Amino acid sequence: MKVTVENIKGLNKDIKVFIDKKTMNTHMDEKYEEIKKTVNLKGFRPGKVPKEILKRQFGQAIFSEVLDKVLKDTSVKALEDNKIKPAGQPKLDLKTYGEDKDLEYVMSITELPKVELKSVENIKYDEYSVKIDTNETDKRIKEIAKNQNNFKEVAADVKAVNENLVIFDYKATIDGNEFTGGEGKSTQLILGKDLFIKGFDKQLTGVKKNDEKSVDVTLPENYPQKEYANKKANFICKIIEVKKSEEVKIDDDFAKNLGAKDLADLKVLVSKQINDEYKNSLDKLLKTQILKEIENFKVGEIPENLIEEEIKILSQGMTEEDSKKNRKNFEDIARKRIKVGLVLNEFGEQNKIKVTEQEVQAEVQKQLRMMPGQEKMVMEFYQKNPQALASLRGTVYEEKIINLIKTKAKPNKKEISKEEAEKILKEHQKQEHDHKEEKKAGTKKVVNKKDIVEPKSTKSKKTAVKKVSKK
Repeated sequence: MKVTVENIKGLNKDIKVFIDKKTMNTHMDEKYEEIKKTVNLKGFRPGKVPKEILKRQFGQAIFSEVLDKVLKDTSVKALEDNKIKPAGQPKLDLKTYGEDKDLEYVMSITELPKVELKSVENIKYDEYSVKIDTNETDKRIKEIAKNQNNFKEVAADVKAVNENLVIFDYKATIDGNEFTGGEGKSTQLILGKDLFIKGFDKQLTGVKKNDEKSVDVTLPENYPQKEYANKKANFICKIIEVKKSEEVKIDDDFAKNLGAKDLADLKVLVSKQINDEYKNSLDKLLKTQILKEIENFKVGEIPENLIEEEIKILSQGMTEEDSKKNRKNFEDIARKRIKVGLVLNEFGEQNKIKVTEQEVQAEVQKQLRMMPGQEKMVMEFYQKNPQALASLRGTVYEEKIINLIKTKAKPNKKEISKEEAEKILKEHQKQEHDHKEEKKAGTKKVVNKKDIVEPKSTKSKKTAVKKVSKK
């Protein structure tokens, strides 16, 4: 294979590739030998079909298959040998090709620009720790205690009121007829929460132990058996118990029930929990700071084709008029986005950052936990959408890069109060809200860095190529 690289203009290059006909014929012969073992033709024993017969029957299809493979293999090798990273899909222009002929083609590409990685040790970001006041810890523990169910049975003659727990059996009918799901045992309702069927627990107010109460309600629209949805039903309820919630005593026993050693240990754990809640939110701002710093890194000429791709993404859902009006703004945003993506990719490659299949699956499981009850739907979505899974891999890859940068950069450590933390987060939320409103108005789109994709080993990957002409 002979390769010649010609610089056309800026990042645009033409790579001329020549493979002599002897090499091409060798590839063809290998393919004929391969299919010879599997082809069954009348009049010939398996594996004994002459090459001339195969050529007449399958020559064109075999040549197309060999040509595609040679183009993929040689284009990848040409790029690797010359250390060229294409920005987008290369285009192939076939000059000469055919059976028993030399193969000559020109691969036109736009090369990714060179990235100068500054010393990441110079990146600065704010790393917050939040000082939690003891009063805040005590307040949180009181809230936990308040939410603990500590129901005690009341006397048989005491009537149920709001916030009491009522335990009952029921049988229900629609127009006097029993229906699926119309019977329940030891059903529990906390009056006033209206969590069973709308208006149900309100009718149980005033019941006592051993009472029998008739309750009339309309079954909800989302009732499991659709034929009964929105039907009026009558429930005959037999009251088993009425319980009243008593205040939970905050002491060592209370703390032990929550998994702490004692009350003092619980206060330490709750204080840390509150701190972690704020720190997790503040750490998201940290990533924004790092990406802003990366915008100052030097990158050569940004390929126009990448800019156009980004502008298409930014203008999705907009009218042609609004898109044109925001063209200049979108170009600026696209350049920043691409620059950050290139820098992060370069940093990831230089530090040999990889994403394992286990890490991708762990991220999928994280997504599943965030959508309880919809696990099957989410799993099927990722199974049927390889692009979504690739995007998830890109997210993991990006996080690993950011985390490594954090370990090398210079944190500006600050201890702040809970009030200061809330102020910082509130200001950030306001900025996000303003950006979203601008986006709705079609004046400006706020964007984060473009999703980046973990680079694959160049030894195994295949370059996607587009054939533009066959002369």
